[in-house]
Amino acid sequence: MIDPGIVVIAIVVLYLLSSIKILKEYERGVIFRLGRLLPQPKGPGVILVFAPLDRMVRVSLRIDTLEVPAQDVITRDNVTVKVNAVLYFRVIEPRLAIVEVSNFPYATSQLAQTTLRSVLGEVELDELLSQREKLNLRLQSVLDHQTAAWGVKVTLVEVKQVDLAEQMIRAISRQAEAERERRAKIIHAEGEYTAAEKLAMAAEVIQKQPAAIQLRYLQTLVEIGTEKNTTIVFPLPVDICQIFSAFWSGRPRRRALTPIRPAPVDRIHEEHRRRIRIGAGKPAPAERVFRRRIAVRSGLCDGVHRGPEFHAVSQGAGRSRRRHS
Repeated sequence: MIDPGIVVIAIVVLYLLSSIKILKEYERGVIFRLGRLLPQPKGPGVILVFAPLDRMVRVSLRIDTLEVPAQDVITRDNVTVKVNAVLYFRVIEPRLAIVEVSNFPYATSQLAQTTLRSVLGEVELDELLSQREKLNLRLQSVLDHQTAAWGVKVTLVEVKQVDLAEQMIRAISRQAEAERERRAKIIHAEGEYTAAEKLAMAAEVIQKQPAAIQLRYLQTLVEIGTEKNTTIVFPLPVDICQIFSAFWSGRPRRRALTPIRPAPVDRIHEEHRRRIRIGAGKPAPAERVFRRRIAVRSGLCDGVHRGPEFHAVSQGAGRSRRRHS
């Protein structure tokens, strides 16, 4: 028969052995004794957890990585982009991480998503693309301030990727190309300005020594003669061009011819009426036809307006017919 004392001792030994817990260097144990939180977490090393009086929750103190999903962000200049980020955090106060929040990794992830949208929505697209470090520090400070009450320390936040629309990518490419062209033009203009200054200095030296221009001309001829070509150079002094220019500018300009305005039709009709009234000489057949047309146009026949001029023309025409007959 087994001694009851030995059974009790065996049970106690087994209970003590089951109460022994080993925590790693990066782990801490938050102990709840009869539902009350102990003031200090246990670990690392060997600790005793007397179940069912005590309940232990393991908490890792290592830096954990959390990937923030892609978020649709509208920047301050109304450009829609998709931004994702990565978050590095660690637990610095195990008691607060267990007591103050139910699931601190999930809570940190949701807070990182909302903070990413709010912070990046306050900046423009150019600042988002060019000032990543400044935005990362701002995100880290905001998240660290919010998670400090949970015993969580946000060590680093990095914006991973910014996805833009195809049209916006083409617009940025055109903008970069225009910026490169602007810089090239400025550099070219600066080079031209420097060259102009050097040429002005050279012109001053040549003006002091007139023979220098002849030496420069001979040097140019030598440079042309070294090449195998058929180019013939004739020097033409600039003074001759100035003489011709002064002569041409001193000549009087010709006055523009005034166009002759045709006489109005009323004056032509009046002239032919005057000739009809005079009736001097025997009119030729062509002249009679012309007078007839003038009379028709002037309203002297065809029942439009029959005045004394029309009767004079008719009498003259009748006399000419009798004479010819």
